[in-house]
Amino acid sequence: MDQGRSIRALAADGLEVAEIARHLGIRYQHAYNVLKVGNRSASITDVAIINLPVATKRIKPPLPLDTLIAGGFTLASRWLLSPDGDLVLDVPAPKAVGVYSFVRDGFAIYVGVATVGLHKRLYTYGKPGVSQRTNIRLNSFLKEELSQSRSIDIYVSTPSDMEWNGLPVHGAAGLELGLINKYLLPWNMRSAS
Repeated sequence: MDQGRSIRALAADGLEVAEIARHLGIRYQHAYNVLKVGNRSASITDVAIINLPVATKRIKPPLPLDTLIAGGFTLASRWLLSPDGDLVLDVPAPKAVGVYSFVRDGFAIYVGVATVGLHKRLYTYGKPGVSQRTNIRLNSFLKEELSQSRSIDIYVSTPSDMEWNGLPVHGAAGLELGLINKYLLPWNMRSAS
């Protein structure tokens, strides 16, 4: 008897597909396929296809400046182009650890966390290192916007660290991640996903 007939005979005797595969020493998928295309046995139940609604990707809302201000963000500085074409701040940024947001036309377009301090973190956008991909990318975006006479304001917040069930929580990192997860921030790569 060939293998296909053996599979069908065992199915006719009431064995399940997994038992047939074990009994004959073959792969489950092979036994299943033989039974699927051949005379179906009563031991193989047809799978009902249920039309379920397709999950749609959640569309994130933009982050308005009013929401940032209501959440404790304050205007700290504004990006400018120097006469040499370099990115500079109109006012030095605070040195505290915190969260910063680049705001254009009343909406946040980027949110970041400054664990080394806001002043140092923002400086790296003006003078990015060769391996700092995010800094290089944002340096380019900022220069492009400023060359078109657009204004990019920098709002900052310095949330306190806290505890959750006795464990430490970094306030700034948590706030940054929360904003990225909730709002559409066009310059944040993680916000798009």
